[in-house]
This record gives sequence, structure tokens and C-alpha cells, in this order.
Amino acid sequence: MRITAVDCHVLVQPAFDTTAASSAQDDIVVEIHTDEGITGIGETDVNPWIARACIEAPGTHNMGLGLREMLIGADPLDVEGLWQRLYVGSAMNGRRGAVVNAIGALDMALHDLRGKALGKPCHALLGTACRESITPYASLQPEVDNFEDYRDSMIDWARRAVAAGFRAVKAEVTLEGPYAHNGLREPWERSTEVLAGVRGAVGPDVAVLVDVQYAFPDADTALRVIADWRDFDLYFVETPLWPDDLEGYAKVSARSPIPIAAGEWLTTRFELLDLMDRGGVQVVQPDIGRVGGLTEALRVCELAGERGLRIVPHLWKTGISIAAAAHLAAVTPNCDYIEFLPSDLSASGLRKDLTSDELEMVDGVIPLPQRPGLGIELDRDALERYAAEAAALAG
Repeated sequence: MRITAVDCHVLVQPAFDTTAASSAQDDIVVEIHTDEGITGIGETDVNPWIARACIEAPGTHNMGLGLREMLIGADPLDVEGLWQRLYVGSAMNGRRGAVVNAIGALDMALHDLRGKALGKPCHALLGTACRESITPYASLQPEVDNFEDYRDSMIDWARRAVAAGFRAVKAEVTLEGPYAHNGLREPWERSTEVLAGVRGAVGPDVAVLVDVQYAFPDADTALRVIADWRDFDLYFVETPLWPDDLEGYAKVSARSPIPIAAGEWLTTRFELLDLMDRGGVQVVQPDIGRVGGLTEALRVCELAGERGLRIVPHLWKTGISIAAAAHLAAVTPNCDYIEFLPSDLSASGLRKDLTSDELEMVDGVIPLPQRPGLGIELDRDALERYAAEAAALAG
């Protein structure tokens, strides 16, 4: 079997809002085709036009090759070998950032393709399943422009998530910093009011996670505010500081009464190792597409396990990434949860429409996937509709 083509689909949601703190408004989906008619599907969370350029651009020398040209004619079953070829062959342009993000989409598609070719779910080819089901948490991120509506929407969404069967919820409480929702600016201390409301709404038996999305300017501010959350029994506080502030992470991780989580923007195991060993975080959050795909995410999980750290994969895209995270969690003993953006709580049409036969939650858990590959399919009508929006935007 040989790879014959790589298709890149740039997708955009109609009437997207550039002030909204959500990358669920766009996507790049890749399809890797073979001479035996088997196709693998993947995606990644990065500007889709940039990712497409990384894949489709021709190379001019052996350390600056385009990703697609390195795949054409290759054996798609050699997934791990192809990851190394892509990483080394693009090294002068990549090694980190958007090129590795693009590799992540391709690697995800290769794992899907290999599973389909061999008639096995991806997790069966990644390792030995260590659980029969995966526990998702509901990500809650209201898109409103005043504090009262934001607080009330968050509490309402938390109630709805629990009513839908979720055993864990994550409040995206971002009232300051680069991700401040729709320009909403409030004192950091008001986040305590939101979290108190969420904890009261879901009761003591539902896990509550919180993501502040780089809101705090320094470690001391983070520690001062987090101290007020001690009694909420939070599973973790995600990304309190800018990702480059490893010294700050080390200080917050050592002194916080609540475990600290981070890693969503980082690429390759090498950046995640810095976060673990220098930043001292207790929960590691590789985004499967961004970190370099399932191949690299599995390496990160193993390194975290060696250090006694927990894994909670980040994702903020469609059912494609949800499926990839479920397969990763299936073989990762130190993974307690995966992120799950419920379609009925999402404002993103892409999240709702792009995939069919996606994984479903039953009694608060996702049963171990059994279909070959990732186990999901694209809705072709939705793919074409969102691709047309992207084409119109690009002119």
C-alpha cells in the first residue's frame, strides 16, 4: 500500500467573530489517500491556511521539505517512521510551531488510516487498553459580553452538563488577560464568584476544573487569587501564566493548594519536558494535533507517567479530535479525563456538523472505541459548506 494523495480542507464557520476566544470557528481537516482506496482523516488546532501552506509548500533542500511531498509514495503503515521523516525533513522550517501542528494532523490521519487498513481501533495499535471507558469533562465557555450574563450562563451550562450525565465540568473563567471573553474585563477576584456558583450548582460529587487561560500577569497574583479557591475542591487550575514563564510555573506549582495544569500550546515532547521538569506542573495537557499527533502525544504521556504526573489531553475542535483523545486515553493509565466540547453547549456549527458517527457518552463515560481507526466519518455536506465559506473569505 502506498500514499497517493493528501487533501487539505480549510474550513470556516459563517459570521465568525474575531473577538471571540474560540478556535472552534475554523479548522483544517486532512485526508490521506492510498492506492488501495483507504483514506485516513486528521485535524489540528492552528490557523488552517498556515497549516495548509506547511503541508503543500514545495521544498528546495532536504532539510526544508514540504510535508506532503515527503508522504507521497510512502508506506502509510509505517506511522512512527513517517513521523520521524516529517520532523527531520522539515527541521529548518519547523521543529516547533505551525509545522509541527501540521504534522499533528497528518499523523492523526495516518493512525486512522492504519487502523482502517488493519481492521483495528487506533488504541489497539497504540498499546494495551488499560480501561473499558473514558471519562470526559464538559468544557463550558459562554460567549457573552457582561459579567452577570457570563456568570449566570456558566452556572446554567454547568447544570445542563450534569443533567446530560457529565461527571466533570471545566469552567473557562477568563475575566482578564489575552483570552478575556468578548472583551469582558473584570477584576481577577470576581472569578471566585463564578466558581462558587458552579460548585454550588453541580454539588460535591461532580469534579470541577477551571481554566483561566493565561489570565494572571505573574506568579504572585496567581497564588493570591488561587488561594481563595481552596475550598472549592478543584481538580486543577489550567494555564494560570504565559507558557514561556517556566520560572513562574515552578513557583505557582510548588505553592498552589490546587494542582496546576498546562501544555495546550506546546509542540513536541521536548517543550512538554521543559514544562514538567522546569515548570513543575502536576497535570500535563498535550493537544494531540498541536503537539505533533498521536505518535508524539503518546510519548508525552509516557514521560509524564515516568514522573508520576497526570495527563488530561486538551482539545477544542471537532469529533475527530475527541476520538483521537479517547484512543490515547484508552492506553494511558495516568489519564483521568479527556476534554469534551458538547455539541449542544457549543456555539460552533463546525463542532456540531463536521463528523458523523462520532463517539457518544453513555452514563457519564465514553465506551472504549471499537470501530477501525479513529471510528468517525466526515459529513461531506458540512465539509463542502464550511470549505465554501473559507474560499469566499480568501477571495
